[in-house]
Amino acid sequence: MRALAEPNRRRILELVAGAERSAGEIAAEFAITRPAVSQHLAVLRQAGLVEERREGTRRLYRARPEGFVPLRDFLERFWDERLERLRLAAELEEGRRRSGSSSG
Repeated sequence: MRALAEPNRRRILELVAGAERSAGEIAAEFAITRPAVSQHLAVLRQAGLVEERREGTRRLYRARPEGFVPLRDFLERFWDERLERLRLAAELEEGRRRSGSSSG
């Protein structure tokens, strides 16, 4: 989650989600320095969210969907719990409404 907290990293992930891109292509999309983009790529690589492939002197990057599995699992557990609470609250409210309308 820490790797995704930074907006430039999220943008990098969007760029490499659909297709492999070179470091230069990625850097060209930003108003920050190439070394800063390289640092962001390193953080994403260390987090397992992108992978790097070398082709001659070029470094190519692509998203690793499998790197998002732990985050997705966490969020699904969070949402499952929240949705269950919401369902229970809605049922309780519905029960209160029925009780109130049947007594009048």
